[in-house]
Amino acid sequence: MENFLRYDDSAARRLIDNQLYEALQPDLIAAREEMLKDVTLLGTDQIPASKQPLDAGFQNLPQQLLDEYESQKGESLLGKIEAKAQELREQSDRFVVLGIGGSYMGMRALFEALAHPWHNELTREQRQDIPRLYFEGNNVDNDSVSALRDLLQSGCQDPHDLLQRWSLTVISKSGGTLETAVGFRLFREALEAYYGADSEESRSLVVPITGLEGKLRNFSNEKGYSSVFPIPDNVGGRFSVFTAVGLFPAAVMGIDIKQLLQGAADMTQRFVTQPMGDNPVLDYTATCHLFEKEKQNTIRILSTWGKRLEALGLWYDQLLAESLGKEEKGATPLTVVNTRDLHSRGQQHQEGALDKLITNLIVEQPDSTPVSVPLVPESQNQDQLNKLKGKTVPDILSAAIEGTNRAYADVNRPTADLVLPCLNEYTLGQTLQMLMLATVLEGRLIDINPYGQPGVEAYKKNMQEVLNR
Repeated sequence: MENFLRYDDSAARRLIDNQLYEALQPDLIAAREEMLKDVTLLGTDQIPASKQPLDAGFQNLPQQLLDEYESQKGESLLGKIEAKAQELREQSDRFVVLGIGGSYMGMRALFEALAHPWHNELTREQRQDIPRLYFEGNNVDNDSVSALRDLLQSGCQDPHDLLQRWSLTVISKSGGTLETAVGFRLFREALEAYYGADSEESRSLVVPITGLEGKLRNFSNEKGYSSVFPIPDNVGGRFSVFTAVGLFPAAVMGIDIKQLLQGAADMTQRFVTQPMGDNPVLDYTATCHLFEKEKQNTIRILSTWGKRLEALGLWYDQLLAESLGKEEKGATPLTVVNTRDLHSRGQQHQEGALDKLITNLIVEQPDSTPVSVPLVPESQNQDQLNKLKGKTVPDILSAAIEGTNRAYADVNRPTADLVLPCLNEYTLGQTLQMLMLATVLEGRLIDINPYGQPGVEAYKKNMQEVLNR
């Protein structure tokens, strides 16, 4: 399909023996088969201890949600998400998302990639009645929390005026994550003080997204919130962007969640059916794995070209680090934004240690009309840019990509390109699902359980002990 993303690792593969790819193929296919079998184990008592936890539900979830919507429409999860999202758009002009890690990073990636870059600065009419968006509950930063509470309190003084109404969603599978729990208590207090603790707004303008059991679920039942959306037990936090965790706030922001899911579902189908060479998941995993194993390229740089994909890179940093950073193994992820970071990290990438594999994330067509370099009188041409008259900003970006790749190739620095024809819900859905599938595939390939994050639990335990002293 013309809107399918493409993975081109030809530049990197010139630096490694093709026989290694051929030798790896049977193991890759076996790892794929193991992933497919993982799905059949869900909900049974046949899951071995070595596979606990098994959060493989994300693999088929996009198609399952689309199928459910097709058969049940408004009674499906997607139908209910879209209805509640429309309600919040109509009843509030500011929307606070509380969550940390996988509970917010997917939505942040969606928002920055698909929304207007200056969304919060637009009028409500320019935003097409979509609320302004704020993220909190993702840190314990007193100044940040105070500033947002002050902003809401100073900008919202008449709860009957739509432009002064705000809402929030809190996202936590258990409800026990301290950063989000503290944020929820603080912003819930502010919201109830504004609308009234026993008001209808205090129940309808707060939307919890949580597990089927746990602290937040119990609290939500006690409070009687009008809508509470589930996080499936078999989907882990960093794999949850296609659950209500990502879909509900995305729907509030006017993102087409069906197209997002369709892109993900089509990528899964491609992963399951296509051979190496026409399968971005297999090809990407093979290149990453072989360069780490054979060339000791233990640092994986996701080089995003343009500002809108930086949050996607940060989402991927968590995905790779938490999934494979175990048993003293796992590559180190690093996101850069070019051309910006060519002026900070570029020197190291060009002449530093030979320990990096660079994947360029490239969008071929911008959303907006290309801006051209204007011609000025020669007396004002001190910057010597008249020679570029008529060249567009995308032309300059393309030249930077080609020039940088050529510079790296000249000194045998491996690069590959992940190319999106355009940036929309469909291509972004493909990208997110491809990276999740590839991460799990590599885990199975190197015999590391890609699910769970036992190392993260250590700091949580110690922090609670310190606080409870």
